[in-house]
Amino acid sequence: MQEFIEFTLEGISSGIIYAAIALSLVLIWRGTRILNYSQGGMAMFSAYVALEVIYRTGSYWLGFGVALAAGLLLGAVLERTIIRPLTSKPPLNAVIVTVGLLILLEGLAGIIYGSSFRSFPEPYSINGLSLGSVALGITRNDAFTAAAVLAAALLLAAVFRFTSIGLRMRATAFSADVARLLGVRVGRMRTLGWALAGLLGALAGMLVTPSTLLYPNSMDAIFVLGFTAAVIGGLESPVGAVVGGLLLGVVLSYVGGYLGSQLVQIFGLAALILVLMIRPTGLFSATAIRQV
Repeated sequence: MQEFIEFTLEGISSGIIYAAIALSLVLIWRGTRILNYSQGGMAMFSAYVALEVIYRTGSYWLGFGVALAAGLLLGAVLERTIIRPLTSKPPLNAVIVTVGLLILLEGLAGIIYGSSFRSFPEPYSINGLSLGSVALGITRNDAFTAAAVLAAALLLAAVFRFTSIGLRMRATAFSADVARLLGVRVGRMRTLGWALAGLLGALAGMLVTPSTLLYPNSMDAIFVLGFTAAVIGGLESPVGAVVGGLLLGVVLSYVGGYLGSQLVQIFGLAALILVLMIRPTGLFSATAIRQV
């Protein structure tokens, strides 16, 4: 029983990272109908920026804040300079461009920072937590990870539901032409969506990098699982992205714990294929697909 609890809590800790990546993908998809395959590269680059700040100042929290700012800025700049000209182009153009952006970011990281594996500090102790005499199998850092992503998700949900900016972003995602006629600056809303997605990606990168080490391709596998979580939940649903990430994390934790860690990636890809075959719109998507 204790082993089961440990695997479950470890899965939630991993799943919350997948949920952050999934949320960033959902944000961009809802606003622009583009799947950003460079999201992992953006997160990785933000983590490198944070590591440089941490090395130079000795402050993890300053590096954390700079990473979030870097992700926010990088998302906005990429949307304004590279993605916006693709708005009226065939969808395949955007796919090719975002894949190219991923290659570019990973290449630049290798040139600037080198390709060697670099350790990354954790904000809190890696000592395991326990409930009485029962070890929980998670650390204070895992608890911080869960709290940070859930807080970001709740804040994002509040912005979308209760603020005028959120209303304009939802109007842009639902029908850009109608929103434009109503006076919404669609371009700004799309830039904001990419910026927030960049921030969420940077958050995920900061939280997962201590356990994966940092190198130019360090976020590739995490992105694939985050993409799988987004597909499971439905690319239209922020709630589905969180639930999909948690579900995927727990299932893969059971696979790794009971069947062997070498099967985790295989099961992750199998889950993606299965969902695409059975319910390609995701488990939490609406019956009717919006057309933008």
